[in-house]
Amino acid sequence: MADLFQSDPPPSPSPSPAAADAPLADRLRPATLADVVGQDHLTGADGAIGRMVAAGRLTSMILWGPPGTGKTSIARLLADAVGMRFISVSAVFSGVADLKKAFAEAERAREAGQRTLLFVDEIHRFNRAQQDGFLPFVERGTVTLVGATTENPSFALNAALLSRAQVLILERLGSDALSALLSKAEDLMEQPLPLDPDARATLVASADGDGRFLLNQAETLYAAGIDAPLDPAALGRFLQRRVAVYDKDRDGHYNLISALHKSLRGSDAQAALYYLARMLTAGEEPLYVLRRLVRFASEDIGLADPNALVQCLAAKDSYEFLGSPEGELAIVQACLYCATAPKSNAAYKAMKAAWKSAKETGSLMPPQNILNAPTKLMKDIGYGKNYAYDHDADDGFSGADYWPEDMAAQEYYRPVPRGFEKRIAERMEWWDARRRDMRGPSGEG
Repeated sequence: MADLFQSDPPPSPSPSPAAADAPLADRLRPATLADVVGQDHLTGADGAIGRMVAAGRLTSMILWGPPGTGKTSIARLLADAVGMRFISVSAVFSGVADLKKAFAEAERAREAGQRTLLFVDEIHRFNRAQQDGFLPFVERGTVTLVGATTENPSFALNAALLSRAQVLILERLGSDALSALLSKAEDLMEQPLPLDPDARATLVASADGDGRFLLNQAETLYAAGIDAPLDPAALGRFLQRRVAVYDKDRDGHYNLISALHKSLRGSDAQAALYYLARMLTAGEEPLYVLRRLVRFASEDIGLADPNALVQCLAAKDSYEFLGSPEGELAIVQACLYCATAPKSNAAYKAMKAAWKSAKETGSLMPPQNILNAPTKLMKDIGYGKNYAYDHDADDGFSGADYWPEDMAAQEYYRPVPRGFEKRIAERMEWWDARRRDMRGPSGEG
């Protein structure tokens, strides 16, 4: 192989520090493993990487973690820490020729007594045959392979490759690590970010554990030359893309559908029927009205009377089957059912609260004990361990904790004491009491 590539140029030197006009994220790349934030479980003295560096010898590894958590930085710093050559290829931009060249360079360096760390970014994007091509070079020690992936290695990588590499899991950056990154950015820029404390917390939450995204947002704020600190609302307007307005053409159309909706919510069946008639006799598309009734059944009635949604969908089917004017009676029936049903917006409020919480907490992992483990790797790292199967409990209720470790239990859905939801509330109260009994005063099971 060395003869085949004897005309190749010598390996390029290690990359120099980022230029002053480089992106902020590049200028803040850590200079040592100790500077890496949020991955102490790997890079600390007792972590897998820390122990390898202390011993002065690396094994091939796969760095698995979300975007912006330091995979590339760790790979570069690993090579420096143990005195290895560093070669980087990307599975997005590199092909077989690039890999052959990298292996040839590593072979020549090995003959000269120099070890090579080959970093493969997005390694999961190489197909199975290409992944097999790494095996002989890893086995002979030509290269120490460090692959980076955001995908589950159990599904994205060959079993043969996984058996020759240690999988190391990088965690999404928590708020402390992200705040530390912002502080580093402020030290480098020699000025604080133009944010009040609440807006700063909002910016950290918006990053969803991605350090590079956070620093890019910070760079945008610095480039804007903002004078007064922004509050969360102003920050949202500044960083948010505008959403296009659509399909707004007839004021009368929107006025009447609003009046119908409010009359239904107010349980005034007579007024609701009047506005329904106004719309249909004016030539409004019946299926549009039905879509609004279906929405109303979920938004304003919900589980106080689950049959409201059934009635509305049945009216839609009836109208499509009978056509006009016979099918319009089914629309009237659905309208009257909704107007006279018990009302609850508990499901609607629960949805808004849950959506807000999901956006704020981002990609927190569920507890490992409730995750499926279809592969040996996933079982080895604790997926599915000690899962409590509710059907095995005498009353069909295990009382297990299903919330992410870094998130307290939330209460989004609060059923109202009306209609069917009154019975739902009684069930939920019973389950909550059982959980408290099982976990004791400390709240732990």
